[in-house]
Amino acid sequence: MLDPADKTAIMGRFQRAESDTGSPEVQIALLTTRIAQLTEHLKALPKDFHARRGLYGLVARRRKLLSYLRRTKPAVARNLVAELGLRG
Repeated sequence: MLDPADKTAIMGRFQRAESDTGSPEVQIALLTTRIAQLTEHLKALPKDFHARRGLYGLVARRRKLLSYLRRTKPAVARNLVAELGLRG
């Protein structure tokens, strides 16, 4: 789980406006951080199948948001993928 300070820092970096907390860019950035944390957890505990299922859900949600962003704002999506270091 993300602590509030990390979450605020990530949101501040990717938000469109001062009060933006739910844009696709912010959601994708937060999901990417949670996916990285869960991946590290699963490296230490490879038999944690409940966490693995949760990871699959997070990856699916991020993929859907990225496809929406690519469809609506391709330039923003390319910049976000490059900044987060994702394949795509």
